[in-house]
This record gives sequence, structure tokens and C-alpha cells, in this order.
Amino acid sequence: MTPAARPGIDVAVVMRRAKVQGPQSRWQAWRWSPCEILPQQTTFGTEPRPLLQSGVEARWLFPALRVELFRDDAEGYHLNLVSPAPCWFVLWRLDEVPQADGEPLARPVAVSLSYHDAGRWLDAQESVDQLPADAEVLGWLQEFVDQHYQPEPRRRRRPQSFQALTDRFGNPASVSTGKHKGGL
Repeated sequence: MTPAARPGIDVAVVMRRAKVQGPQSRWQAWRWSPCEILPQQTTFGTEPRPLLQSGVEARWLFPALRVELFRDDAEGYHLNLVSPAPCWFVLWRLDEVPQADGEPLARPVAVSLSYHDAGRWLDAQESVDQLPADAEVLGWLQEFVDQHYQPEPRRRRRPQSFQALTDRFGNPASVSTGKHKGGL
């Protein structure tokens, strides 16, 4: 399937920088997190821009992020849909170069609807946050999952009585009845 034929949508992510209160503020003055995902609009353009800046909060709009659905990740989308709170997963990183105020800018790098993507990102120790997905997006995702997700067939488990006995170290073991023939 060519990238042009792959189902996808363009979104914009709003990142929020909030002042940290209390004892944690000794180590970290600001905390970044995504606060909203919007459908991409032509008025957003393609460059990040500030939406709000004050002494306690800042919001930045990061437009033109593409969310594509892949057939081989249908299970990851299915897992998201059957979870108690289906959501977007946002991978973001802090810029190396600080802004004019001396603080780095948090940029979303990727957005996904797949549990598998989120798991891989978390395993790589990336910053990943969740945002609730709206009903329209979940309907679109459900159509894709209905068309492409094939649950793996259950495999028959071998009965316990046919499995070889091993000790806790994996070495072959035997069962003794405690009766000795002959002896002392």
C-alpha cells in the first residue's frame, strides 16, 4: 500500500507549559504536557506558534502532524479501542536550544492511536502522554480495525500431565514415593 493510499489524518497538538508549585519547583520550574489535539486547519499553517504566554502558563500550537493507520498494527489500535479510555498517544521532546526566556520548548514528534507505538516509545524512555480521543476519531479507527484486525487463533495448551518434570532450575526431575527397597 502506498503512503498516499494509507488512511490518515492531519492534526495539531497544543502543548501546555505550567509553572510547577510546591517542593518539586526546586528541581523543575516548568512542566510540559500536551493538552489538546485538534484537526488540522489551513489557518494553522505549518510552523509552531505561541497561543498564550503568561508568568504561570504558556500554550503552543504545533500543526501539521500526520497520524497514519497501518494494517500490520491493527492489534495496537484494537487494544486502544477496547481500553477503558481510548486515547491519542503523543511523543514529545524538549528542544536542545532554549527559548528567549531560557526555557526549552517541548515539541511533539509523533502522534498515534496504537498501543504498540506507545509501548515502543515508552520502552525507549521517551516522553509520552495520553489525551482522550473524540467520538469521531474513534469511529474512524473502529472502521479500520473492523476491516483489518484478525485476532490470533488460540493455541491448544498441552495438558500438564504430558509435560516433562523439571526442578526450579529447569533440570530434569523425578517423582519419588518415599519407599525404599532394601537398605539400612
